[in-house]
Amino acid sequence: MLHYDFMQRAFLAGGAIAMIASVLGVYLMLRGQALMADMLSHVSLAGVTAGALARGSPALAGFVVAVIGAIVAENVRRSYRSYSDVSVAIIMIGGLSTAVVLMSLNPGVGRSFSSYLFGSVVAVRQTEIGLIAAVAVVGGAFFYLCRKALYLMAFDEETAQVRGIPVRLVSLLFSTMTGMIVAAAMPIVGVLLVSSLIVLPAALAIRVAPSFNAAVGLAMLVGVGGVFTGLSASYELSTPPGGTIALTLLVILGAGIALKKAAIKISVLRGKSRRISRNEKLV
Repeated sequence: MLHYDFMQRAFLAGGAIAMIASVLGVYLMLRGQALMADMLSHVSLAGVTAGALARGSPALAGFVVAVIGAIVAENVRRSYRSYSDVSVAIIMIGGLSTAVVLMSLNPGVGRSFSSYLFGSVVAVRQTEIGLIAAVAVVGGAFFYLCRKALYLMAFDEETAQVRGIPVRLVSLLFSTMTGMIVAAAMPIVGVLLVSSLIVLPAALAIRVAPSFNAAVGLAMLVGVGGVFTGLSASYELSTPPGGTIALTLLVILGAGIALKKAAIKISVLRGKSRRISRNEKLV
């Protein structure tokens, strides 16, 4: 499998974006913004459509529009502090409606969008790998340098502001980084499945990890493992890579939660048996 150049590019791009997307997912879930990735992926579709109509680079246009959408979403979120999901609905409606209108201007453009909707990681070009690598490096630096600020802001922005953290600036940078990562992940799993690469590893990590640092590490491990396993299964079964990766991550999530529950039950039963044995000894 790895003798083919396109599979080498697929594993390289998938591994890089899985690591940074999984870290993003942990912060998004702690901030209660898990749907933001899905919203920005739909917004980026409008940029991809605009880029295709303008005979430019659809991937680059989608990247730019996703970043702009993230910045707009952050401003809208601050206008509706008590209704954080309103910003997601507003921006998603705007992105989808724009994409539909632009597609209607040239029906031929809409018919060629299956790779953007469902992903085509095996068709990733060298330029897209460069973009993904740049986003991974920038994202890694951002999450490392701002890890303390992001952690405090995830639980209480007011407390973080009292402690001297520039909440508005960090939130704006976080939203911008979210847009960049979502746009970079689009060639891997597509617009319709991009949230799976961001949310599912984080959902498992937060559920089973004992600490925040452990959750970040586990999310990265699950994300990379899911992508590599999904790509391998896709190659062997000749199934769409994006959907296969998403299903693989979903299976890993279900198995991980089931194992966690089983471990808790076993621990409870052991505790009961120990108490019973102690009582018998006393008797």
